[in-house]
Amino acid sequence: MLTPALAIKNLSKDYDGTRAVDDISFTIEPGEIFGLLGPNGAGKSTAINMIAGVTRIDSGSIEIFGFDNQRDYRTTRRLVGVMHQEIVIDNFFTIDQALRFHSGYYGVRDDASWRQQLIDRLGLKPHLHKVMIKLSGGMKRRFMIAKALIHKPKLLILDEPTAGVDVELRHTLWDFVREINQQGTTLLLTTHYLEEAEQMCDRIAIMNHGKLIALAATSTLLQELGTRSIMVHLQIPIPKVPDNLCCKVAELDATGTTLQLVLSANQSTGELLKQLYDLGLPITDIEPRKASLEEIFLQMTQAGRDEP
Repeated sequence: MLTPALAIKNLSKDYDGTRAVDDISFTIEPGEIFGLLGPNGAGKSTAINMIAGVTRIDSGSIEIFGFDNQRDYRTTRRLVGVMHQEIVIDNFFTIDQALRFHSGYYGVRDDASWRQQLIDRLGLKPHLHKVMIKLSGGMKRRFMIAKALIHKPKLLILDEPTAGVDVELRHTLWDFVREINQQGTTLLLTTHYLEEAEQMCDRIAIMNHGKLIALAATSTLLQELGTRSIMVHLQIPIPKVPDNLCCKVAELDATGTTLQLVLSANQSTGELLKQLYDLGLPITDIEPRKASLEEIFLQMTQAGRDEP
């Protein structure tokens, strides 16, 4: 059995009497791309800062590839690379200067070949000798990714890596993330772009109010928590939703020509289609769809707001 890349047990953190992280536990397996999602204030960044060793743990434990991040902090800091949500740069160094000495912070020798690979892969070469205070926001983000990877961490944490970046950089970043993951790097990702998490992550945990409210494979979340719906387009308008239509939710749009039908958990699509046929509705098209991760996320986190 492989040692988990990250094992969090009963982790908690308070700030001035307010519980920011509330007794969370989960593991990440080596080679996974794991998504940690949640609304603003859910406790994600606090959890990440405790994993990275820059915020004290109130209770619980964190192990990184079997090493306790409090007792073996020198080892665990070398094993982890973090790209923080906030832009953190050394304003008056050039990219070249900063990357040359940054691995030394972790007690790791500068690897010129790896450094050059990061520079080339992230498109930093044309800007290599510019001081960072003069770089664009997107270029600063590229540098932060290179900085997080310069010491070859086995676990890379990306906290909102695509916040405020253009489409080109977003695609460049995700291509690179898949590449380094295939080479063996484990990834922990937070993002507010939930379609990214749906496409990238093997498993997803959702936090709300400091608690872990969901943890499952991405496909399982979509299958078990997502709703199935059918858009039924009609040739001529109808005045109202037909009586006794067997589905969880049935809504008619303002034009009277589109029915949105949400199926109950145990209802088959065929059963509903037969009922529509028996009603003699003037159907021109039927469009099935499943709930996205974003819809599931909103459903779960909004429900949490009503809890005491």
